[in-house]
Amino acid sequence: MSDEGLLGRSAEGEALDRLLTRARSGAGQVLVLRGEAGIGKTALLDRVSARASGFRVARAAGVESESAFPYAGLHQLCVPFLDRLDRLPAPQREALGTAFGMASGPRPTRFLVGLAVLTLLAEVADEQPLVCLVDDAQWLDSMSSAVLGFVARRLLAERIALVFVLRETNDYLDGLPELFVRGLDDADARALLESVVKGPVDGRVRDRIVAEARGNPLALLELPRAWTAAELADGLDAEPLTSRIEAGFARQIAPLPAGTRLLMLTAAAEPLGDATLLWQAAGLLGLGADPAAAALETGLIEFGARVRFRHPLVRSAVYRSASTSDRLRVHQALADVTDPAIDPDRRAWHRAQGTAAPDEEVAAALENTAGRAQARGGLLAAAAFLEQAAVLTPEPGRRAARELAAARAKRDAGALDASLRLLSAVEAGPPDELRSAQVEHLRGHIAFDRRQVAEAAPLLFSAARRLTPFDADLARETHLEALSASIWAGAPLADAARSAPPARTPACALDLVLDALTTRITSGYADAVPLMTRALDELRAVKVGADDVSRAPWLFGNRAGGIVATELWDFDTRRAFAQQQVRLSRDAGALVQLQFALNFLADNELLAGDPAAAQALIEEDRRIAEVTGTPPVGYALLLQAAYRGEDLATAAREEALRDGQGRLAVIADWTAAILHNGLGRHDLARDAALRVPDTLVYSCLITSELAEAASRTGDTALVSQALQRSSGWVDTHWSSGITARLRALNGDPGAFAESIAHFEQTALRGELGRSHLLYGEWLRREGQRVEAREHLRTAHELLVASGMSAFADRAVRELHATGETARKRTAEPTDELTSQEYQIARLAREGYSNPEIGTRLFLSPRTVEWHLRKVFGKVGVTSRRQLRDARF
Repeated sequence: MSDEGLLGRSAEGEALDRLLTRARSGAGQVLVLRGEAGIGKTALLDRVSARASGFRVARAAGVESESAFPYAGLHQLCVPFLDRLDRLPAPQREALGTAFGMASGPRPTRFLVGLAVLTLLAEVADEQPLVCLVDDAQWLDSMSSAVLGFVARRLLAERIALVFVLRETNDYLDGLPELFVRGLDDADARALLESVVKGPVDGRVRDRIVAEARGNPLALLELPRAWTAAELADGLDAEPLTSRIEAGFARQIAPLPAGTRLLMLTAAAEPLGDATLLWQAAGLLGLGADPAAAALETGLIEFGARVRFRHPLVRSAVYRSASTSDRLRVHQALADVTDPAIDPDRRAWHRAQGTAAPDEEVAAALENTAGRAQARGGLLAAAAFLEQAAVLTPEPGRRAARELAAARAKRDAGALDASLRLLSAVEAGPPDELRSAQVEHLRGHIAFDRRQVAEAAPLLFSAARRLTPFDADLARETHLEALSASIWAGAPLADAARSAPPARTPACALDLVLDALTTRITSGYADAVPLMTRALDELRAVKVGADDVSRAPWLFGNRAGGIVATELWDFDTRRAFAQQQVRLSRDAGALVQLQFALNFLADNELLAGDPAAAQALIEEDRRIAEVTGTPPVGYALLLQAAYRGEDLATAAREEALRDGQGRLAVIADWTAAILHNGLGRHDLARDAALRVPDTLVYSCLITSELAEAASRTGDTALVSQALQRSSGWVDTHWSSGITARLRALNGDPGAFAESIAHFEQTALRGELGRSHLLYGEWLRREGQRVEAREHLRTAHELLVASGMSAFADRAVRELHATGETARKRTAEPTDELTSQEYQIARLAREGYSNPEIGTRLFLSPRTVEWHLRKVFGKVGVTSRRQLRDARF
């Protein structure tokens, strides 16, 4: 049965027709066509293009040799629409222009580039429905794959269909709607074979071709041309089908004249299909018109404005079957005709492919290409260029330096195993004490990235000592990293803290942070407060950019700066540091650092009572883990689960102790105390709180949990001790709110109102809800039911909105005890709105426009409008003005 001339593809054709119909009506569509080489995926793309009446069609294709160039595939897709670039918001316009090398600007994040592409395609689709067809997506460069995967997951209300063809896996596209393209059945296979083979065919040979092809249309077309009847009759089962097809193409190429093969090789080596470059290079190689005519007669290649091979396997067959000397000649010719001013990166790449022996000039050009790739956000591409530059570097010390730079780029991109392999190559280079210290430094970072904090600390301490004679500033920074790793390992700190290299004069923010932490560890809280205060002031003033991404987790994250902010009970600064760390990591495309940053920010959003924002950050950590192969950081999950009344802490504590992650074990005990207080199991909460040692941050944060639990178990001495702990804290609304609550639990019930008043001046909505809850519980026990209900209702509302369902259930139980029935709600902001709808509704109520909301949530304005219409229907309003007064 035929569908648009395609045998056996009726079901696939119907699925693609439905996709176009839905996209035409404004429901964005995505589909991945997956299958082996030659199975007919490209033919199905051609069918979509032919059937897309009323659509604008854009096409792109991954090319294996192009996969090293960041955004190469994305540029193919977007180039017809770049005349609309000035319609994009300025940050998006700048990001996309920088990514495509059309402008100079800050290193763009793939998220902002993704939003820019989404906005650009939505602009086109507003005028006319758009179908984007991406062939051979397995060969897209990583940045193009990441951006297109981002866009594909946000096509909700756009008149856009996005279809990918994929032979193998692609981490960024996996999980999208998929249609597996299978082989033809025997009847259709025979029909296809008979349509292309002229004259009678021996039945045994025909059956053998059908069996060997396994329903693969390309195999059915090519096997008869490439193999003799005897070979087919004997069978070719030893080779994979794709290899047999490629080998068949190679057999067709082999008898061609040398000049023809060389011209086809030049076309295969030029990934853009640029006819001008091809003919210029052919001229340098002394190739005239005759080779082109002979190549055309094969039917394997077409020459026009663009040069096209009949199938990607033809290109690979041409290239792989060529001699090494011919490949070197062709790439050198292509390098010579590539304009160094317009396309220096491609020229450098061709020069590298055309160079057999080490060459410093070629290596230096590749190093410059790596710098440009990194500036455009392509860390993996930069690493690949640096690695290739190292191979071509004649001087061993310089080669090792370039390998070290490549290892750093791979680590920042999340390719930790590849980074470690490169470090082994660096260590095989000539002895160099500074470089050895730098290698040890990077090994310490990677160990921390892999949560092997007990291994990270000694590596970093050793690196700090070895760096001191060469770079005192870097040595001191490394010592701070080592101290932070020791904190996370739960190792003894006093001796390590005292061994820091001397500070520079005048001291910078990093020096002040290190001195503050050292004093806090060795002399105690009170002595450290002045130093911590000064350090925090200096940190707030630090200006950092994407190049500082490796420093960000230590300076601003929950390893040093974040610790100081929490010790000083400064929630706003703590949250701002987390936001800055996320921004820096995203700007640099540093995925592993971003995982830690996302968890630090999620932790703050949970404390601030924004569970939807926290959930989005936690999910992003999980998605990055899937892409990089590193485990999710997952720290924020413990606090989220505790608020919800779910016990993740017990297993996390056991795992942390087994793996030498002492800090994570402390976090598990802290969240276990929160969990059991929320569930009303105060004896278990008390026991968990007592396990938390006198340690940075958590000896402060656990105090309130201990006092609340002990007040319910009758351990009045523990409640008194908790109050005593707070006597030396600095005064902020956060600390004063906790201290007032401790006084109330120690027998001064009037302090509950004081605690509430302090927390009303903060972003800590969950803590505000807990103070209302404790006050309401006390009032109910004192028989003051009317007053108790007011506080318990407020507590319930705040705790539900904060995602603290375990504590909200406590409020419900207390309200029942007062004789009032409360509607039990879920931890979602409403029973009906999804997390994303809630975020959009909240931003709309705050006065943000649809484009502004889209920018914040990485959605197109049309999708925001689509969500808002659903929100209006669910909450019973018809306008944004009414939304301001709606309860949700």
